Amino acid sequence: MDEDCTVYRTLDVIAKKWSLLVILSLHKGGGSNRYSQIKRDLKGITGKMLSARLKELEAEGVIRKSKDSLRGEVVCSYALTPGGDDLVEVIMGIKEWGLRWRGGSEKCGKTLCRYCR
Repeated sequence: MDEDCTVYRTLDVIAKKWSLLVILSLHKGGGSNRYSQIKRDLKGITGKMLSARLKELEAEGVIRKSKDSLRGEVVCSYALTPGGDDLVEVIMGIKEWGLRWRGGSEKCGKTLCRYCR
């Protein structure tokens, strides 16, 4: 496949382990979350891996990082961009495909279960 192919370039962003789950975590958080909340949502991800995915998704314009000062402490949060919001629809399409063709888990018995909202 040619590296200039749209599918190839898109998969280069979203097919990396944890990328879609980071996006889904931000979606579940109302579109934004702090690093610590994303880490709690994604059981099994290392801090190093989460930091790498957040940087990659930010560089691709899927999420944006903001810094706030609270009582002298800098707090970083991450939010979905409009492109990230569009990817949530793709994730829901993947879930629907999985439910139809791969069988669902008890947690994912509904298309919009509480784990994906």
